[in-house]
Amino acid sequence: MNALLIRDLKLAFRAGGGFGLGLAFFLLVAVLVPLGVGPEGGILARIAPGILWVGALLACLLSLDRIFALDFEDGSLDLLATAPLPLEGAVAMKAFAHWLVTGLALTILSPVLAVLLNLPAQGYPWLVLSLVVGTPALSVIGAFGAALTVGVRRGGLLLSLLVLPLYVPTLIFGAEVVRRGAEGAATGVPLALLAAITTGSAALLPFAAAAAIRVNLR
Repeated sequence: MNALLIRDLKLAFRAGGGFGLGLAFFLLVAVLVPLGVGPEGGILARIAPGILWVGALLACLLSLDRIFALDFEDGSLDLLATAPLPLEGAVAMKAFAHWLVTGLALTILSPVLAVLLNLPAQGYPWLVLSLVVGTPALSVIGAFGAALTVGVRRGGLLLSLLVLPLYVPTLIFGAEVVRRGAEGAATGVPLALLAAITTGSAALLPFAAAAAIRVNLR
């Protein structure tokens, strides 16, 4: 398990591995939105929670097709499917590796970009907390979508169409946590729902993804 995690992290940090792609996209969203909307601080503060979460979601989406595609191309996925290591555990570990190089990195960068969008200061802790709680669900759901489309030529568009509707609840509750936190309102309900989505996804989707991979490898 640890060897698989280290291998995926090394592949992500190599040239063309996709590590910097998501961060660059997240940065571009935070820079371009104020230019398009205008410098009005009140407007930026109102839309900042949604914009930051949409940027994080799309940044995670950019590298989803790499979760299993490279392993499928070089035959490593067949070895993982027949290895003593349960395929469900391999799926979970690859989703965890994806979260480390995308979700965690975006979480660390998010307070800096929140400054560009004029997010109120009291919303910063809630932004970081919502991303820590919610972005693992993006990686696990994305791994499930990648498993469904593994082996499909140019399956990136199909993967996006499959995954984006599943991302909507995480986006809604994540942005709501930040919005309420920035306004000083209670955040317990949306944060609990966000945590429930992440927990449920982590518990169920590795099994569904492993089953999809076995079907696609037949």
